[in-house]
Amino acid sequence: MHPTVGAVAAEFATANGTSEMSGNTLGKLFCVTSFGESHGPAIGCVVDGCPPGMELSEADIQPELDRRKPGTSRHVTQRREEDTVEILSGVFEGKTTGTPIALLIRNTDAKSKDYSKIRDLFRPGHADYTYLQKYGIRDYRGGGRQSARETAVRVAAAAIAKKWLHRKYGVMVHGHLVQLGPLKIPFKSWDAVHDNPFFVANAEIVPQLEEFMDRLRKSGDSCGALIATVAQNVPVGWGEPVYDKLDADLAYNMMSINAVKGVEIGAGFRAVEQKGTEHSDEMTPEGFLSNNAGGILGGISTGQNIVVRVAIKPTSSIRLPRRTIDVKGQPTVIETHGRHDPCVGIRATPICEAMMALTLMDHALRHRAQNADVACATPRLPAQAPDAVNARLQPRKRRPARRPKKL
Repeated sequence: MHPTVGAVAAEFATANGTSEMSGNTLGKLFCVTSFGESHGPAIGCVVDGCPPGMELSEADIQPELDRRKPGTSRHVTQRREEDTVEILSGVFEGKTTGTPIALLIRNTDAKSKDYSKIRDLFRPGHADYTYLQKYGIRDYRGGGRQSARETAVRVAAAAIAKKWLHRKYGVMVHGHLVQLGPLKIPFKSWDAVHDNPFFVANAEIVPQLEEFMDRLRKSGDSCGALIATVAQNVPVGWGEPVYDKLDADLAYNMMSINAVKGVEIGAGFRAVEQKGTEHSDEMTPEGFLSNNAGGILGGISTGQNIVVRVAIKPTSSIRLPRRTIDVKGQPTVIETHGRHDPCVGIRATPICEAMMALTLMDHALRHRAQNADVACATPRLPAQAPDAVNARLQPRKRRPARRPKKL
């Protein structure tokens, strides 16, 4: 790049709050920069932009990490990481100072020798090949920077966002597994999510899921998953109308999660089959009658629940033989051994919650910065009309046809 052009590009990137390249930082006002590799000494992040004066300690963050950490059941990787978080900066006398908050999580159970046999091979479905082509060097131990281990620091950073959002606006972010491989899981109650290793909102189906996972693990194969994340009590007005739409940023950030291959907002792909009379969310003085928009219209939150669903692909590291090539381009066969999740989606619910919370936190601060003084005379509608279900079932009254005027 020409020096002058490079300087202008760098200045533009700095002025717009973005990095020219590298892609390790998320957000504009609430920024999270992560660092570290799967088998390095530690992973961590720097959280910049957190408002000052909020009480914060490791005890606020650790419970979220405990939900995501490996080795919590026989259905996930048996890597035993305590994922103990340390706050290195940005907190004084128990409160945030408004300066960068540095979080550190030390790796204590990495077994790099498990990967020595495949250091010169490319695992199908992984980023081994693309990473080496891009950088010319790669950390083959557990995937290095490509590893889903990096998502632990996102969960840690999001614990800060979750606390601030709840204290300031009453926002609550929940997630649950809605499909495991071919098994669809009917929603019963949020209360069940915290009492099972699958994060499902239906305790009755857990034995069936356990049986399925036991068979899958013995076969050496893997499966995908579908996760729904819901944000409640989000105020109306968050998000931008064009390039920084709230749903666009949510999709962008959800797609940054390892193994995510699809994102839906609201009705998502079901909207293809719907008619306009079914999809458009009618409004009454008592509230909205439906939420096919997923709580976002024109890139701006409506005040309804924000609903996002992500599709997670089957785990690529499986012990069944797969055709591949080595670093010299020669054909070979690979079998991946070691400690891997038969379904990475099982532990992904806290990660999806994290990306939802981080996105909302950034947009909350951006909205507050520009629009804190905006006053609108139009009343804000309740997220859902009290009798929304019955109202949708009632036939609409047809207006009588107008008679043509006499000339």
